Amino acid sequence: MSKKILIVDDSAAIRQMVEATLKSANYQVTLAKDGREALDLCSSQRFDFILTDQNMPRMDGLTLIKSLRGMSAFMRTPIIMLTTEAGDDMKAQGKAVGATGWMVKPFDPQKLLAITAKVLG
Repeated sequence: MSKKILIVDDSAAIRQMVEATLKSANYQVTLAKDGREALDLCSSQRFDFILTDQNMPRMDGLTLIKSLRGMSAFMRTPIIMLTTEAGDDMKAQGKAVGATGWMVKPFDPQKLLAITAKVLG
């Protein structure tokens, strides 16, 4: 059975590019347009890996990660931040709330697939 991945980004173009990249490797992909929608999905579904943007309406990526880490089902789920934010302070905040890693946009599809394979073991 293919691994289930949740992509969270307010940009439809980014969601489509990440979705196409991950589906090319036969991953099962679900999309959310912001952190609030992602959190709602996570209350009723399990995901093996979550890839989230930082800057989104209604709920940002850091708040999403912090909320998910408080849920037993997502305490150990790999969560990578995929964002334009590249500052050390922001990365430190991500680490503090439980982000597994950090990727800066624009993303390299081959690098994304390599990281996905690595975190999914």
